[in-house]
Amino acid sequence: MQDIPEAEPANLRLLRRLVTTLMVVMIFGVLSLVALVVIRFAHDPAPAIPAEITLPSGTESEAVTMGKGWVAVVTTDQRILIFDAKSGALRQEVTVSSPD
Repeated sequence: MQDIPEAEPANLRLLRRLVTTLMVVMIFGVLSLVALVVIRFAHDPAPAIPAEITLPSGTESEAVTMGKGWVAVVTTDQRILIFDAKSGALRQEVTVSSPD
């Protein structure tokens, strides 16, 4: 006596296709996330800042920005102090005048 294979029910076939599609989508999603992490960390790190910057006495910083080879500190007394990025030495001081 031979076993005759029964036809697969339509809802079972649909379920198998849905599970296979979900597996493919999840694999694609995981590979995309790995690629994004690799791309994100492949960029150059943030510019290095000096370990210590000494502001003149009585000066408070309000904002800091960096460029290639320099660090600028905006102070509360309307000055911009530009420091060397490697040594932290003061390079230039710019006074900002207000339009009074």
